[in-house]
Amino acid sequence: MSETLSRLLSRFRKQILIAFDIVVISLAYIAPWVIINGRADYQRYSSLLVASWFLFVSCFEIVYALMGMYDSLWRYAEIVEFFRLCVASIIAVALFGVCSFFIFSETPVPRSVYFLSGLFAVALTLYSRLTYRMYRNVKLGRQGKRLARRTLLIGAGDAASTLLHEQYKAANPEMNIICCVDDAPEKQGRYIMGVQIMGTTEDIPELVERCEIETILLAIPTMDEDNRRRVLSICNRTKCNVKILPDIVKMITDGKDLASRIRDVKVEDLLGRDEVQLSSLITQFVGGKRIMVTGGGGSIGSELCRQIASCKPEMLIIVDIYENNAYAIQQELRRKYGDELNLEVLIASVRDSKKMDALFSRLRPQVIFHAAAHKHVPLMEDSPEEAVKNNVFGTYNVAVCADKYAAERFVLISTDKAVNPTNVMGATKRLCEMVVQAMAQRSKTRFAAVRFGNVLGSNGSVIPLFKDQIAAGGPVTVTHPDIVRYFMTISEAVSLVLEAGAMANGGEIFVLDMGKPMRILDLAENLIKLSGFIPYKDIQIVFTGLRPGEKLYEEMLMDEEGLRKTDNRKIYIGAPLKLNNQTFFDHLMALKQIAYSNNSENLVQALTDMVPTFRHRRDETGIGEG
Repeated sequence: MSETLSRLLSRFRKQILIAFDIVVISLAYIAPWVIINGRADYQRYSSLLVASWFLFVSCFEIVYALMGMYDSLWRYAEIVEFFRLCVASIIAVALFGVCSFFIFSETPVPRSVYFLSGLFAVALTLYSRLTYRMYRNVKLGRQGKRLARRTLLIGAGDAASTLLHEQYKAANPEMNIICCVDDAPEKQGRYIMGVQIMGTTEDIPELVERCEIETILLAIPTMDEDNRRRVLSICNRTKCNVKILPDIVKMITDGKDLASRIRDVKVEDLLGRDEVQLSSLITQFVGGKRIMVTGGGGSIGSELCRQIASCKPEMLIIVDIYENNAYAIQQELRRKYGDELNLEVLIASVRDSKKMDALFSRLRPQVIFHAAAHKHVPLMEDSPEEAVKNNVFGTYNVAVCADKYAAERFVLISTDKAVNPTNVMGATKRLCEMVVQAMAQRSKTRFAAVRFGNVLGSNGSVIPLFKDQIAAGGPVTVTHPDIVRYFMTISEAVSLVLEAGAMANGGEIFVLDMGKPMRILDLAENLIKLSGFIPYKDIQIVFTGLRPGEKLYEEMLMDEEGLRKTDNRKIYIGAPLKLNNQTFFDHLMALKQIAYSNNSENLVQALTDMVPTFRHRRDETGIGEG
């Protein structure tokens, strides 16, 4: 029955509104006559009342129709609609006055009627619509708030005002904003769109408990990264689901409403790092050239391919031994660029020197990004010969080809684990850096290495591991409560790798500024909270003990390398080491014989001899590449 009535009301909405206005305007006109009747003879004005009533109502209905008063959806009416209504009412009263002056010249309408009837008509029509709008909003708001999560809003500025305005017009069924916080002293205790500003960001934990808050929404898109990290750290002390409102400028450009852009807080938000944009230096570096990426299907390699493809290279050559990864990035790039990108995807191992030579001979790459490597620390402890074969001699094979076929640049992707290494993987990556520096001394090709720490979400890193453990209901495993790591987003790391490659003159080890280190335990707790669970209650965290090969704290720069700044504040350069080329390459060939004899024990000793800073500790570890 209610649905049928609702459909009928919707179908005849305009006619019903016209009939309602006729009644309201009639009352507005008759009321002054009732007031006047107390002082004047009703019989004297009875015929005039009927005739003038008809004229009064007709003037209003004609003006309202011409000015579109019956075309607006009053449930969503803004101040513009209400202003137009006032203007239309004034015009209708003026029209009535002019017409009545000529029509009722013998028995004029009392002047007081003009004023009072016009005032009453404006008031009744305006407030009836306003009351309807408020009733609809309150009704919808109550319906939505029954199931909506109780929300605390951080920020009482323009973004918060816009969001609350949208919420007022059409309630978000997932969000019931209870209170607000803002660090501006002058805003404390005041209201924004009916929501009280109950404190500062430091009061968030107390307000969460007092107001039974379930969701916290950060609505300050322009907040700087340090403050954002501080505020999110406070939010993570609560049990609430934390969401964030992104940059309002981007929202304006894509035309979407504010509420639809609310998203969950990501781990990247907690790093406090600025977004990196591709510079013109990178575009000049790779644009119009033949670029090869080894390990191009991996997490770092595939992002390299994406960013290089956007710079319009002459040819992009992806080399990877794992066909599934290679196929995935191939399909992604073909979908995005089609025939605009000259793409070669090749399944090959960097350990195969003859295959590498054949590829270089045929394709003649001008710039090589060498990302192919074994990187899992515990696995390489158990198979050190495979780490040496793939990391060290894979790098050597590709570097030799780059020199032989006169490539312009060769850029090695290295790691902070190469600094004073305590595990086989780190020692092999340090040896890769030594290969690059040794090649730089005898080649016209510009060889360089770029060293950085862990990247969020890379294959085999800690973030996907933690997410899988949380999805399985826990426990989340952390090796040690004090272990810390440097973190960077994949896109940022790759952008800086490209820029460092463009700077290379030969033999440098570029060191990326990784910002502040993060405790892995804090990362685990934050991920649990961001997944909607409570650490140690819903999801347990278990400390498994240090595993073979890693240390609690990663270092970014070896003491003997020194450090100098570049034009990019996030990229530093370590001075090239002086190596005896002939002795180094002789020792390298000896290492190769040991590796291919699969003598693990002798191999670790040979690594120690070649990498003076290598201190192998099988009883100390962390959590792998992540």
